[in-house]
Amino acid sequence: MYRGLEITPPFFEIGPKAYLYGKKLFALAKHADAMSKKYKVQISITPQSVDIGMLAHEMERVLIFAQHIDSLEVGRGVGSVLPEAVKAAGAAGVLLNHFEKRLSMDALQRTMKRADEVELATMVCADNLEDAAAIARLDPNIIIAESPELIGIGKRGDDDRQAIAKINQIVWNINPKILVLHGAGISCGQDVYDVIAGGAQGTGSTSGIVLAKDPFAMLEEMISSVRAAWDKTH
Repeated sequence: MYRGLEITPPFFEIGPKAYLYGKKLFALAKHADAMSKKYKVQISITPQSVDIGMLAHEMERVLIFAQHIDSLEVGRGVGSVLPEAVKAAGAAGVLLNHFEKRLSMDALQRTMKRADEVELATMVCADNLEDAAAIARLDPNIIIAESPELIGIGKRGDDDRQAIAKINQIVWNINPKILVLHGAGISCGQDVYDVIAGGAQGTGSTSGIVLAKDPFAMLEEMISSVRAAWDKTH
């Protein structure tokens, strides 16, 4: 896939889903930009498509990834998300195959091909070790390994932490250049620290940040934990 985008671990993905948009999202993104610079952690944000342009041209370090694209070509396609339009709006990449926007393997392969054609980096979700292996063979830039049971409300346990090394190894046996993010069930700085210390190159959060009493403070808690864990283990 497209290799023009360089992301150096450790990194962190903020997935606002449909919780945040417009001015509130912009304020959080600007804070994320400041945290990225302060802690030297690469941050990406996956906004609603209509907010890509608003954010992409105001960020110094934060990378903007679309929440989804479709595999159609320029032409007909009312209601679709055109890859060329996402790129023109300023996105650096695209999130694909999230649990809430699942794609068949055939559709995923076609969509990744279109992302490559317009030079959008690909961040592709995998539910488990078998999914991670299959997706690694499609050559994404980043694999997000996250169990659907943990998304939004889950709490990571020992089994989840033990899976980090296994998933990393199977992905890197296929392609050592693929970055691996381990997410879901991330609700506080300690969760972030544990995942990074457990071998993840990156992690991320949605509800842990946007539903916190103070999202700005929680974001800094998480990003500082990324840095602390990475520095402790590398």
